[in-house]
Parts: sequence; structure tokens; C-alpha cells
Amino acid sequence: MYDAIVVGARVAGATTAMLLARSGHRVLLLDRARIPSDTMSTHYVHQPTIARLARWGLLDRLVATGCPPLDVARWELEDVAIAGCAPPVDGIRAAYGPRRYVLDGLLAEAAVEAGAELRERCNVTDLLRDGDTVAGVVLRGEDGREHTERARVVIGADGVDSLVARRAGARKYEEAPTLNCLYYTYWNGLSADYEVYVRGRRAIGVVPTHDGNTMIGIQWPRAEFDTVRADVEGSYLKALASTAPGLAERLADARRVERFTGTGRLPNFFRTAAGASWALVGDSGFHKDPVGAFGISDAVRHADLLAGLLGPALGGERPVPEALADFARERDEDAMPEYFFNLQAARLDPMPELLNVLRAIQGDQEQTDRFFGLIAGSFTWDVFFTPELIERAAALAGPGA
Repeated sequence: MYDAIVVGARVAGATTAMLLARSGHRVLLLDRARIPSDTMSTHYVHQPTIARLARWGLLDRLVATGCPPLDVARWELEDVAIAGCAPPVDGIRAAYGPRRYVLDGLLAEAAVEAGAELRERCNVTDLLRDGDTVAGVVLRGEDGREHTERARVVIGADGVDSLVARRAGARKYEEAPTLNCLYYTYWNGLSADYEVYVRGRRAIGVVPTHDGNTMIGIQWPRAEFDTVRADVEGSYLKALASTAPGLAERLADARRVERFTGTGRLPNFFRTAAGASWALVGDSGFHKDPVGAFGISDAVRHADLLAGLLGPALGGERPVPEALADFARERDEDAMPEYFFNLQAARLDPMPELLNVLRAIQGDQEQTDRFFGLIAGSFTWDVFFTPELIERAAALAGPGA
């Protein structure tokens, strides 16, 4: 009998397993792939998450892999351009954009070091039940044989199509359709910061990563997916030239080093985060368009939240179902404001209120850095929008706005 079985050994699952194992609990961590391995990702990890990695003793390991620090952000939204960096979190000012085979492997290794048992190439095919209670998993190993493992809690970190969510009966809510499609690739020989360009219903994200390479991802409205997919390279280069001409010019001296990766499936939804003996973290629990680059940071933050509530309950300090109910409530309270902002941004339409705020803070480096701190999740909307800032933005909007 395990205290917890975690299905999915990437960012959300490996973090959860590591933290529970560090608390002294017996944890089984499962993944159908080999870890480390690559997966679709836009890489950017905001400062509060980097501060967590530092607290857990993992930031030095990440830095040692050669992942470059990102301490300048440059955004161009329609006709407004700003540059700065989020205020430090626990002394950490830089963000990072690691390749997933590096970050996932680092976290899974830390989970194993903490005492978690990792099984790779292992497919979970169903959940075990004792009456109405989830009590473990049915799995098939590399040898093709099916067997069972039991646990007090089963945690799904198995992605958008989570089997744990389906079998547990997790309900979807606050759903919105896919709004965009995405393609990205990697360029070598490009000098870049963390850069974002949104203009003409195109969104471009630039993230320097390992091996001197830079990821450049482009989003188009979902209605254009078939056209983009028919000529990915042509559509990609055309979007660069029209949306970020300066970036396109800089790419003239760079070399594309990997194939294009993309998708037309970017759903937006929440799922019930927990039941009496199960929970969901990462994309299993909620998913949103990658326009805000929040995915990795959300996965780590909510894994931390779950482990902080569940760990003491597994140790007998309180009932496990009560701790899981608190996780479900607190996850939604934390995620909802960002989710709806991200949903609005994902429409790739001009956002007049946001643009007026950015115009109001242009030339004010402190306020610009605070804005990047807001996006990073360092503080909340009500803290950022001071009465003085609201007044400045309203003045730009004009009478009756």
C-alpha cells in the first residue's frame, strides 16, 4: 500500500511526488514515457516558480545545465512597447526557459532522490475502487502484463486527456473552445531576451533556452489552422515579417535547428480538482491557451499547494478528504482570475483597458516592472491596480470610457 500514486512524471507529477516523498510518504510515480524525454512546451518559467526551485535546492542544478537566465522582458502589444523585469522573489530576479527533457528529468530525479519509486513505460488503464472510493490503479508494464497497485490517494498528472480524471468522474466547467493554433521551432545564432509580440491577431513568443537555441512560437486564430498547416514554414515566416519585422530581420543571421512542432488543439477548461481519495494537478486539472506562458508555473504552484495540504493529512494530522476538498477550493481561487485574463488575451484582439494601462506606465520603470511582476504571479490584480494607476489609465481612455 502506497500513501500516494502519482500518474504522470513530468512537471506537475514529479513535483508532487518529490514534495510528498520529502515529507516521508511512500510514493509511486508512474509515466508511460521514458523520463527524461521531450514534450510540447513553450518553456517559459516565471520568477515565483524559479524561487520555489531555489527553495527546494534545484535551481543550482538547473543553472548547471546551461539554461540561460532571462532577466529582461520585452513586450510589444499593438502600438505599445515596454521592457523591464519582474521584481525579485526571495532574491530571484531571473526567469528561465528550460527544455522539457531537462526540467522534467531534473524534477523526476529529485523525486527519486527523495524516496519516490519511479516506473517508466508504464500505462495506467483503470482505477481500482473500494465501493465508491478510488483505491489504486490498474497498470500495464513494459512486459505487457497487467497488475494493480493500491494507495490511499491517487493523483492524476496525466495531461489534458487524463485517464484519472475520466475514471474518477471529474466534472469539466468554465469551458471555452480552442481559440488558437500554435507552431514553434528553435533558432541558433539569435541574440534575444524573453520577447512577446501581439499585433494583427498574431502572437509571437521568444524564449532563449538550452544549447544557445531560442524557441520562437507563433499563434494564429484557430480558424486559420488548415491554411497554416498546409504551409507551416511559409505561414510562420509571413507572420514574423508582419507582426515583428525587427525580429524577422534579426533571424536573417540565425539558423533553424529543429522541425516545426504545433497543434490546433488548445482547449480551455477546469476539471473538479479532487474527490475523497483522488486529485488532479497540472493540465489534468485545468488547461488554458499558452498565450500567457503560465502552464509550467501553474503546474508547479498547484503541486506545491496539493503537497502542502495532503502531506500533513497523510501523516494523520487531519482527514484526507478534508485536505483534498481544501485543495480543490484553493486551486480554483488561485487560478480563476489568471484563467479569465488569459482567455481574453487568447482572443488576440486589442484589449483597450490593458493598452491604456501600459501607455500610462511607459517611461515609469518601477510600474513597468510591477506589471511584469503581475504577469509572473508575484502579486494580484488588486495590488497592482492602485488608485493612482487607475486614474492615470482612465485619463488616457478619455471621457465616458
